[in-house]
Amino acid sequence: MNISKRITRRALVVLGVFILLWILLSVVLFKLQILSYDYYQNLVIQQMTKETTVTASRGSIYDTNMNLLAGNKTVWLIVISPQDIIDAMEEAEKAKAAAAAAAANTTGSTDTGNEIEVDREKFGEYEYTGPDGKTEVLPMNKLIARALSDILGVDYNRVIELAAKNGRYYEVIKKNVEKEDADKVRAFIDKYGLEDQIYLKASTKRYYPNGSLASHVIGFCNADGVGVYGIEAYYNSVLEGSSGTYITARNGRGGDLPYEYETYIEAQDGYSIVTTIDSYIQYELENVLLETMTENNAQNRVAGIVMDVNTGAILAMATLGGVDLNKPYELTDYYQNLLDEKGLVEGTDEYNKAYFDILYGMWTNKAVTELYEPGSTFKIITTSIALETNTSKLTDKFTCTGSLKVGGFNISCHKTIGHGTLNFAEALQQSCNPALMTIAARIGREDFYKYYKMFGYGEKTGIDLPGEAKTYYHSFSNFSDVSLAVYAFGQTFKVTPIQHLMAISAVANGGYLVTPHIMREIIDSDGNVIQSYEPNVVRQVISADVSKKISAILEEGVSGSGGAKNAYVAGYKVAAKTGTSQKRDKLDEHGQDTLRVSSCVAYAPADNPQVAVLILVDEPSNGVVYGSLVAAPYVSKLLSFVLPYIGIEPQYAESEEASIEKTISNYVGMDIEAAKAAAQAAELEYIVVGDGSEVVAQSPSSGTIVSKISKLVVLYTGTEEPKNTVEVPDVVGKTAEAANRLIINKKLNIRIAGAANYASGSGATVVSQSPAAGTFVPEGTVITVEFMHLSDISD
Repeated sequence: MNISKRITRRALVVLGVFILLWILLSVVLFKLQILSYDYYQNLVIQQMTKETTVTASRGSIYDTNMNLLAGNKTVWLIVISPQDIIDAMEEAEKAKAAAAAAAANTTGSTDTGNEIEVDREKFGEYEYTGPDGKTEVLPMNKLIARALSDILGVDYNRVIELAAKNGRYYEVIKKNVEKEDADKVRAFIDKYGLEDQIYLKASTKRYYPNGSLASHVIGFCNADGVGVYGIEAYYNSVLEGSSGTYITARNGRGGDLPYEYETYIEAQDGYSIVTTIDSYIQYELENVLLETMTENNAQNRVAGIVMDVNTGAILAMATLGGVDLNKPYELTDYYQNLLDEKGLVEGTDEYNKAYFDILYGMWTNKAVTELYEPGSTFKIITTSIALETNTSKLTDKFTCTGSLKVGGFNISCHKTIGHGTLNFAEALQQSCNPALMTIAARIGREDFYKYYKMFGYGEKTGIDLPGEAKTYYHSFSNFSDVSLAVYAFGQTFKVTPIQHLMAISAVANGGYLVTPHIMREIIDSDGNVIQSYEPNVVRQVISADVSKKISAILEEGVSGSGGAKNAYVAGYKVAAKTGTSQKRDKLDEHGQDTLRVSSCVAYAPADNPQVAVLILVDEPSNGVVYGSLVAAPYVSKLLSFVLPYIGIEPQYAESEEASIEKTISNYVGMDIEAAKAAAQAAELEYIVVGDGSEVVAQSPSSGTIVSKISKLVVLYTGTEEPKNTVEVPDVVGKTAEAANRLIINKKLNIRIAGAANYASGSGATVVSQSPAAGTFVPEGTVITVEFMHLSDISD
C-alpha cells in the first residue's frame, strides 16, 4: 500500500512537472507567436528581404519665361553592403585555412608569381597603392575603407565601423558624389572585383544654373533635399513628390530570389513651379542694387522689388549681397569681409557664433523678413487718405515755417528754414512735414488708423514666401495726436518693403489692394498645368479718381520741380516719392543717432500704371543719406530698362530731344562720297582725314550709342588712323549747357546718362564722366556724362 502511494505521488509530481513545463512552453509560444509576432516577422523579413528607397525627382523651378532657376543634377550615392563584406572575409579565411591544411600535406609547390598573387586575393589579402604612392597589403574591409577615404574624403574609421555591421546590406558612405569621383569608385570596384560589396546608386542633387540670381526668392535645399528657404521651402510639399520602394527577396544564402518575389512601388515625382520672376528684370535689378550698394557704401545691405501693380506678380526681388545657391553654407565675399572685420580667431566659440549669425543673416530676404520705417514715401498714403475722406482738397494752402508744434513737441521739417506757402500737390512733391501733419490732423485719428489698416499695414501681405514679418505699429489706445503727426510722414512704425509696395501699388492701380505673389503655375513633368494663380484683390481702399489725382501729382513732381526729380526717365511718365528715415533702435559706432534708411518708390507709366518699383538702401555711409540722391537715380536706371522691355514705348516730348539716343552706323569700307551722303542722311556732321577714296576707320566706331544731339563723325581715309590728339575736358560739376558746350567745342560727342530732365528746377549737374578729364582721345570720341539733381531735392 505504501509502495503504491509512493508510486502515485511520484507520478503526480512528474505529471505536475510536465503540466508546469507545458504551461511555461505555452506561455512562451503565446508570447512568440501572438504577442511578438510582428517583431519576429519583421526580423525574418529583414533577413529575407532587401528594401531600397526609390527617391522621387524633385520638381524644377522656372522663371516666367520658362528659363530654369532650379533643377536637378545627376550625382551618385556610394553604398556598401557590410554583410557581403563579412561573408567574403569569412570565405577568404576558410579558403586560407583549407590552403594551409593542403600545404601541410604537400611536399612542394609549383606556383608562379602570378598564381601567388591570385591566391593572395583569394585569401582576402589585397595590394593597394594610395595617392601617396605607398603600397599596403590589406584585408577587404580595410581595403574598402582606405580607398573610399582616399577617393571621397570620408572618415576611414567610420567606414570600418559601418563595414562591421552584421545583417546589414545597405550603409550609405557618401551622398551627392560628382561624376569624377563616382568614376574613380567604379574603377576601384572593377579592379578588385567588389561588385557585391560596393555599389553606386544614381541620385539627384539640386542645381541652380544662375548661382546667386534671385537667391533669396528661390531659396535652397538642405543635404536631405528638403527646401529650407525661399520657394524651395514654401512649396516643398509640391516640389518634393513622394518616394517609392524597391523590395527584393533573398534566399538562405543571401542570394537574390527570382523576379516574382520582387515588389516595386513607383516614386511620384514632384511638380514644378513656374514663377512670376523675369530673369532679365531680375538681373537688371541686381546690377542696379550692386551699383547703389557700392557707390553709397551701404552698411546693412540693399533691397529692391519690381511688381506688377495690377496682378501683384513679383517680376523681380533681390537683397544684396546675395547667396551662391550651389554653396549656400559658404559666405560670399561681402559677408566674409564682415566676418574678417571682426578680427576673431577661426575655430573659437566667438568666431563660430559670429560666423553663424552672419550666415543666417546672409540667408534672410530683406524685402520680406525685415522691417523699416518708410519715411516720406508714406506721404503717398497720407495724401491718398486725405482726398478719399474729403478732408483736404487740391486747392488747399499750407504754410511751412520749418516746424510744427504738436502735443507739446516741436516737430521739424527736413527743410528747416521752411517751405513757405504750398498747395496740396506741392506739399507732397516737396515732402513738407508740417503740411503733411496738418493734413493728417484733418483726417483725424480714427479715420487715419482705419485707412492705415485698410491699406494692409496691420497684417501680413500673404506673399508665398516664408518668414514674412508683420508690421510694427501702435495699438489705437496708444495712438496719440503726436503718433498721428509722425505717422503722417512715415515715422515711428515699421513695415516690410513688400508690404509697403503692396500699398503703393493700390494707389497706382485705381485703389485695389492686391496680394503679391511669386507662383504663376504649378505644372507636371509633361508641362500640364495643375494649378494657376489667380490674382487676389483683398479690397478697394481708395477710388479710381483719387488714384489718378495722386498719380498726376507724383508725376508732376518727377518731371517738374519736385523732390523726386532723379527718378525721371526720358520718354515716360513716372510717379515717384523718395524717403529718408531714422533708425531709432540703433546708434552708430560713436553712439550717435546718424544711421538712416534711404528709399524710393515709383510706378509707371503714371497715367496707366503697369509696374511698381521699390529700392531701399540701409545705412548709406558715403556722406549722402537722402533717398532722392541715394535711391532715386537707381530707380530711374531700373525703369529705363524695365519699361521698354515690357513693351511700353517711349513718347518723347520736344524738351527731351537730348535724351533720345542713336547708334552710329558703319562707314568703314564705303566710298568716301557715299560715306558723306550716309552721314548727312543720319544728321551727322563729318570730318574727313586723309586723301584716300575709301573710309578705312571712323570715330565714333560702328555701333557706338550717342545722344541725338551728338553731330560728329570723323572719317579716316588712305593711311590715316585715329590718333589720341584731344584732351577730354573736365565737366564734373557743370550744368548741362556748360558740359555740352565744352565737349562739342573739343570736337567730341556726348552721351547723357542719369537725370535726363537736367533742366528741371534749378538744373542738374554732372556728377561723373567717362573717359576721365585729362585723358587724350581721338576726335569724335563719345564722352558719357551722368547728371543728377543735387539741389531742390527733398528727403
